[in-house]
Amino acid sequence: MAKQTDEKKGKVKRPTALKRDIQNSKRRLLNKAYKNQVKTAIRKLEETAKSKDEAKISASLNEVYSLVDKGVKRGVYKKNKASRTKSRLAAHAFASV
Repeated sequence: MAKQTDEKKGKVKRPTALKRDIQNSKRRLLNKAYKNQVKTAIRKLEETAKSKDEAKISASLNEVYSLVDKGVKRGVYKKNKASRTKSRLAAHAFASV
């Protein structure tokens, strides 16, 4: 369905499905960028876990926790996935210390 013009006002009407598709594509890009930000923070955490410095590890872990929790709040992640991810990261980070 292409754009249709309204003869009375000369405006371009956009069908609901097309508008929704545009909104979804914008949201998908934002979610993808946010997930990449979280993955980068996780990689940073794994690097600091190798250093065995407990203060740096807990700081990186707090950063990842914050990003993941904000992702749940924004609807990027589901609650259980965030909980599972945080648990696994904590176990992995402090297992090396």
